This record gives sequence, C-alpha cells and structure tokens, in this order.
Amino acid sequence: MADWELRDSSAADVEAVAELRAVVLRADLQRLGRYDEQRVRQRLRDGFEPAHTWVIEVGGAFAGCVALRPAESAYWLEHFYLAPGLQGRGIGSAVLGSLLERCDREDVLVRLNVLQGSPARKLYERHGFSVETEDAVDVFMVRAPVSQAPGDRSGFPDPGPSRRILVLTEPRTPDSHRRGGRR
Repeated sequence: MADWELRDSSAADVEAVAELRAVVLRADLQRLGRYDEQRVRQRLRDGFEPAHTWVIEVGGAFAGCVALRPAESAYWLEHFYLAPGLQGRGIGSAVLGSLLERCDREDVLVRLNVLQGSPARKLYERHGFSVETEDAVDVFMVRAPVSQAPGDRSGFPDPGPSRRILVLTEPRTPDSHRRGGRR
C-alpha cells in the first residue's frame, strides 16, 4: 500500500473533488439511469463543506477525499472518493479505518449511503456497517461504535512502514443538521 495522508480541505478543492466524483460515480449512476454530467458535479459543489472534508493525498498528490459531517447523535460519512487507479490497494480501507477509530473513541454512530449495486458496499460491510434501509437508488447503512479495551485510548494499531494514519481534530465548525444521502 502506498503512503497516504489526509489534509484539511479548502474551498479551492471543490472543483477537483467534483471532477473526481463524476469519474468515480459514473458507472454506477449510468447503471441506475441517473447519470447527468452537470448534475453529478453540481450536487457536490452544492453540498461541499470544507470544514468537515479532508483531501486524501498519495505521494503528495491529490488522490481523493472524504467527509465526516456531524449530525444528531451520529456522523455522516460522505463524499468518500478515491481515484480509480488507486482503488483496490488498501488506501480506502486504511482511510476509512482511521476515521472509524476516531468515531469509536467518541462512542458515536456513523451513517452513510451508497448507491445500489456499488462495489463500495463491500468495503463498508467489512468495516462493520449494516443496512438500515434502502430504496431503488440508495442503500443507507449504519455502524455502531466498537468498544475499546479499558485503558486503551490510542485506538490506533501500529500502522507499519507502508501507511500513515493521521489523527483528526474535532470538526472545525458547528454542527449542521442536514440529512445525508445527497446524489
């Protein structure tokens, strides 16, 4: 697995993230009859919150993004996209694992939605998510926090030499109480 790290996003990242979203979601949205070249980008622009979004970098270059937005008694995992050429190398799993460890330390639920038939669903299931509800387009999933051993407050295994895990700070702006599930 390549070295990776997370950095805070800024408003300047929105176009790179919108373009990556269009590339990553294209096949699934086309299969569902929902792909619109402009809409897929605009929905990201409309919902982009730099305060809760991190850019994934591999070798110092833009590779993806992920958002963890606080909501009532849970976090919403949103906008988790990784460049197609980097998928399947363990980077997404490592990034997701580090975010979930943070949520476990905070003892909070994590919710997300994934498109029907998306291979990403298997990643989420491997990390303890289960189906809460679904419709013709989306599968809504939830993951309860995993308890840690008494006295273990680090929450992080030894990452080894091939990956870097970044401890995230608290969200940078007040809670926004919007529902997840934007397409």
